[in-house]
Amino acid sequence: MQSKHSRLDRFISKKLSIKRSNVRLLLAQNRIQVDGETASDCQQTIGPFNLVTFDDKVLQQQSAHYLMLHKPVGIVCATKDDKHKTVLDLIDPAYPSLHIAGRLDLNTSGLVLLTNDGKWSRALSSPASDIHKEYIVELENPLEKEYIDRFYQGIYFAYENLTTKPATLKIIAEKTAIVMLTEGKYHQIKRMFGLFRNPVKKLHRNAIGSLTLCPSLAPGQYRSLTEEELTSLKEQMSA
Repeated sequence: MQSKHSRLDRFISKKLSIKRSNVRLLLAQNRIQVDGETASDCQQTIGPFNLVTFDDKVLQQQSAHYLMLHKPVGIVCATKDDKHKTVLDLIDPAYPSLHIAGRLDLNTSGLVLLTNDGKWSRALSSPASDIHKEYIVELENPLEKEYIDRFYQGIYFAYENLTTKPATLKIIAEKTAIVMLTEGKYHQIKRMFGLFRNPVKKLHRNAIGSLTLCPSLAPGQYRSLTEEELTSLKEQMSA
């Protein structure tokens, strides 16, 4: 993904269609402000959410948005789809340039995060962040205790020639379990239970790291993340 950050002189040169060498004069004349402060350094980095003005004319003004959505079954995690309604169809179009940070398949419900902050979503999904995802799973057949050790040991997927990272499985009812993963291979949970020939009937993502799906959000509803939620996730991403 191409970076949306740029040096200030490159940014101003492109926005005003002037030579980069002329940007120094504008800076010396105190005609450029970044986030309300007079800019003086050509090499200052400008990101997608910096407010940049020239002679009080706004050159860039965009806010970062972070949303949690309760995805219903039957909604696809995509920007466009010819057959199904997408998660973006559920969001007010006033939110610009949103993308999905961690997808769920068509028949899985639960917590989906959307943002226009590419740096944040890349950090969230990076294997280095090691952030767990919690799922509630309903199965066709009764669970057995041997599943717990096998999930923690990792399960071999022949198609990719890999073994899954240790996962935590907690049996909470005869046919219901909570699974915690730190990765997201293709249909991973369904395939892990497939080792035991125990089909998954329902799959619901309840949490990503410290962020739990808000109980008051009905399927299809969404809200912005709070500052406390963002701070907690950021701390986990940088741990």
